[in-house]
Parts: sequence; C-alpha cells; structure tokens
Amino acid sequence: MFKAVILLTRRADLTHQQFADWWLAEHAPLAAQLPGVRRLCFNLVDPTGDTAVDDAAPDGVSELWFDSKADFEAAYATEIGMAVAADSMAHLASRVRMLVTEHEVVAER
Repeated sequence: MFKAVILLTRRADLTHQQFADWWLAEHAPLAAQLPGVRRLCFNLVDPTGDTAVDDAAPDGVSELWFDSKADFEAAYATEIGMAVAADSMAHLASRVRMLVTEHEVVAER
C-alpha cells in the first residue's frame, strides 16, 4: 500500500481554530471523495501541547493511503483531485508532501 503524508500550515490571516474548522468541516468531506483513496486520516496539531502551534509550525498532518503511487497521482489528476488541491492552497501558507513507506512496529493492541 502507498501512503502520502502532508504537513499543512495555515495562512497567516487564519487562526488555528479557523484552520481546524475549515479543514475538518469543509476540506475533509471533499478529500474523502478522492477516487481510489483507501484510508484518510486528518491529524490536528494540539495548540496547547508540547508541539504548540506558532505561525511557522504545521497546523495539521494528513495521511492518505492508496493502492499505488500511480493511483495517488491519478486521483489528483481528476476534477475532484484538482478541487481538493485548489481548496488546500487557498487556505495554506505552505504544504509539504512526503511519499512514504510505512513500517508498522506495533499493531493495534
């Protein structure tokens, strides 16, 4: 299985809460429509924790699983994929996309 991890940093004019509201209520349902996506997980950074959010730190980390890199690329080449990317870039100061190989060390207990 192929996995993409994306670090998302909100635009400077958005608060962390505004980012969270948009990302979870508006963007997540859009991203869930990506063709071929097997699993999708949005991880919101806790602004009160050890990884406190500042203007340069990521506000969220998304994880997307597909059967292959080709399926991932094909999904973002579709109309819905382009809409997902455009929606992201309209709300973000930066996006770092990493294509990773997952090595599970401890399975669910």
